[in-house]
Amino acid sequence: MPLDDFRITSGKRFRLADFDPGSKPLSCGKKEEDLARIIELSNALDAQQDIFYAEHRRRLLVVLQGMDTSGKDGTVRGVFRSFDPLGIRVVGFKSPSPEELARDFLWRIHLQVPKTGEIVVFNRSHYEDVLITRVHNWIDAAECERRFRQIRDFESMLTETGTTIVKCFLHISRDEQKARLEARLADPEKHWKFDTNDLAQRKHWKAYMDAYEAAIMATSTPECPWYVVPADSKTHRNLMVAEILTRVFEDLKPAYPPARPELASTKVD
Repeated sequence: MPLDDFRITSGKRFRLADFDPGSKPLSCGKKEEDLARIIELSNALDAQQDIFYAEHRRRLLVVLQGMDTSGKDGTVRGVFRSFDPLGIRVVGFKSPSPEELARDFLWRIHLQVPKTGEIVVFNRSHYEDVLITRVHNWIDAAECERRFRQIRDFESMLTETGTTIVKCFLHISRDEQKARLEARLADPEKHWKFDTNDLAQRKHWKAYMDAYEAAIMATSTPECPWYVVPADSKTHRNLMVAEILTRVFEDLKPAYPPARPELASTKVD
């Protein structure tokens, strides 16, 4: 299946149940081949990042959303492994602080958007404010709809001022999450990754799936699409995100700044 089948540009007829989190549509056939392809793509993306940074004209924001254990950290490690830290920044959003809560929900997000020539990866994002808040009824349906509109306006403003936005929902199954949580419990060296709150949130699985579906339906546009990334396979998850970013750079076509003729005769003593 081509990437376009997982690219959501309109909420019409979108149903999360139509996407199998265990599918591997972009797999080369063997895990070893997929891993080799990821390294190849990561190296090629690093070269594009260098040009993008030198061009210093546009910005790129990558949003990673997903349930606990869906692999947001693993995607960052696997896909962006070759990138120059000079031009990329990863931002992880936790529960808002009192200072952040005293302002509108997008305030802390706007502070972290990419600068010119920069790539920023959001590990969780402004979408938390229409997900966990809705699941636990901290906001009502009317406020949720207002926030959907405000998110669309915010993202539209960013794209109109030179930011390309790529939003990836890492789609993991409930059974796979169970297996990953059990693996963390079974390995003492992974206990630091285990949070008992993950178990509390897991009890609301259906409500979260409904909230994700509503958010994707309400905020998918041609300019700011969502990608539903099957994430039961960690390797395939990384492969798909790398392929998505490869396409993004193919569309952006970054170019080095023009040569400076006055430097032709410059000598270094």
